Amino acid sequence: MPVSLDLTSPANRPRPLATVSPVDDGEKPSLIGLDREALAEALRAVGVPEKQLRMRVAQLWHWLYVRGVADFGQMANVAGDLRNALADAYSIARPEVVEEQVSVDGTRKWLFRFPAKGAGRPVEIETVYIPEEGRGTLCVSSQVGCTLTCTFCHTGTQRLVRNLTPDEIVGQVLLARERLGDFPDAATPAGAIVPSDGRLVSNVVMMGMGEPLYNFDNVRQALAVATDGEGLSLSRRRVTLSTSGVVPMIAKAGEEMGVMLAISLHAVRDELRDELVPINKKYPLKELLDACRAYPGASNARRITFEYVMLKGVNDSMADAKELVRILKGIPAKINLIPFNPWPGTVYECSDWDQIERFADYVNQAGYASPIRTPRGRDIFAACGQLKSESERMKKSDRVKLETARISELAAH
Repeated sequence: MPVSLDLTSPANRPRPLATVSPVDDGEKPSLIGLDREALAEALRAVGVPEKQLRMRVAQLWHWLYVRGVADFGQMANVAGDLRNALADAYSIARPEVVEEQVSVDGTRKWLFRFPAKGAGRPVEIETVYIPEEGRGTLCVSSQVGCTLTCTFCHTGTQRLVRNLTPDEIVGQVLLARERLGDFPDAATPAGAIVPSDGRLVSNVVMMGMGEPLYNFDNVRQALAVATDGEGLSLSRRRVTLSTSGVVPMIAKAGEEMGVMLAISLHAVRDELRDELVPINKKYPLKELLDACRAYPGASNARRITFEYVMLKGVNDSMADAKELVRILKGIPAKINLIPFNPWPGTVYECSDWDQIERFADYVNQAGYASPIRTPRGRDIFAACGQLKSESERMKKSDRVKLETARISELAAH
């Protein structure tokens, strides 16, 4: 169940919080996101003897991913001269928090800024944290912008700037956990371990900005670090990768990442999906669904999630519901029905709630779980399809009016 907040309290209204700037490390390469072999090579490069490499890698891994430190100086059991050598050569800095907003429903959205890479420029992305009863889900971005131009998604209206690197993907998890107080306190013993129960960030979904399978190698490396049992230790069954349908990479993702799969479906006929999700012109529904049937590890215990945004008068008829059931036959599936989240300039409307419930009832009766996803973070443009919203470039007065309207809408429900 969603966290219940007092909508009338000023403390629970969306607001920017204090910004945190990263250490200025210029062009220093980051140690965040490296696998153990690459981390050993980095240590070797600063003179760590071969016989010490395994121990030193384990120490750094613990400090980075169990303790969550962002300063070499905090690594108490690492010799001072090594700490200095590492600080001179490498970075473990977090991204800059440009803005942090808290929704009336407890959802948090961060605007993170990463420093320039090579000849590029600094870039900004958004990451969202959704607290629920018994779990906390972090929605992580994989690209700056997107190439897919899905017509109902505001992120898709922004051009692709570049792929995020492994350190930038893992950095979103580290900084979110830091901001939420999800790492051990600095005063606790160096051997402290974060408990598996009670974590604030228990689930990660690659559903933020971008198409993860178009940044395959970096996402794979980042998720390997995030799911490593001796560090951040996220269960692969609590990590979900969402794709709009990059068919050739789906089996590879199952084999090499082993995480849960979600498909941005949104239509049951090729002609409509060609419009809503243009990648369908390259990889039509039959090819996509065949790839899902063959997804490694898919079973009733590891179902594929199909995301279906409810668009009034577009894809929400009972005929659509019947066809949805038909085309998913034979796939271990769950269907997430997503009320459309509006954004400035969109031509779409959310389906009427009664129609969403009728749609869900039919799919349920056919034997598929079809939860209606509770809209979260609409008032701060943190909901599905709203990331990096145009609201950031609105006049402040217009933005306040729009956010006030969203708060009123949520309070009415």
